[in-house]
Amino acid sequence: MKIALMTRNANLYSHRRLMEVAVERGHEIDPIDYLRCYMNITSHRPELRLMGERLTGYDAVIPRIAASRTYYGLAVLRQFEMMRVWPVNESVAIGRSRDKLRSMQLLARDGIGLPVTAFAHDTKQTDEVIKIAGGAPVVIKLLEGTQGLGVVLGETHNSAKSIVEAFRSTNTNILIQEFIKEAGGTDISVFVIGGKVIAAMERKGAAGDFRSKLHHGGSARSIKITPEERSTAIRAAKSMGLNVAGVNMARANHGAVVLEVNSSPDIEGIEKATGIDVASKIIEFMEKNRKPGNTKTKGKG
Repeated sequence: MKIALMTRNANLYSHRRLMEVAVERGHEIDPIDYLRCYMNITSHRPELRLMGERLTGYDAVIPRIAASRTYYGLAVLRQFEMMRVWPVNESVAIGRSRDKLRSMQLLARDGIGLPVTAFAHDTKQTDEVIKIAGGAPVVIKLLEGTQGLGVVLGETHNSAKSIVEAFRSTNTNILIQEFIKEAGGTDISVFVIGGKVIAAMERKGAAGDFRSKLHHGGSARSIKITPEERSTAIRAAKSMGLNVAGVNMARANHGAVVLEVNSSPDIEGIEKATGIDVASKIIEFMEKNRKPGNTKTKGKG
């Protein structure tokens, strides 16, 4: 296969591993800075260009789009789809997962366990919204945040209300969620490929940090998840339409609840915690499933 790897930084661990494995398995793979691409949008001969050269001959594309660059990244991915290049994750599925509000609504529609979540535009409803989420403490999330950035704990009602009003004064959209106290600052990260759980780890936040993110000094260990947790992770990835996903969950008293579904999950943390060659499993999935133009949406929507 000739593979396009959409990335702004080919030196990141996840991207290096994907390129190394692809080459080892006899494929050609090119890292492509999607922000430097430009496109010719026509009915019969859609084109992508980079530095004056047409991007042609690709069999598959691996989109690793930064959250802050979702809009343009998805435009480039849709152009690949219009050119009948098979994507590991489709543009519509990535768009669903990147919109926190939309993703929560889709998960709720499909009956998947979630923390109690509330959303409102008018700050006059802040008291009621906090009450809907179970009362303080509550977790306040920027809809555009990722990797734990833009996630704040409102420990008291008044502090939560102040945070909400401060965010809304900058015209920022936020969600307010139930704080899963019993999780004890830990969560579960499950890597799903092709509707199967490949690896799972438990992450614990750094001392004094309620967020269990490795990027913020947290730690991780390999764990065995329950059948319920396995089913929840698979259903969450399917709800988004993602072939490759990282599903982050918390263990609440009433069962597993999904915190986030990531369409470009980090490979480094889970490979090092579990010893499982996740990058190889992604390339293997591509080898078995790649077909020209085999997308459900064909770049639409």
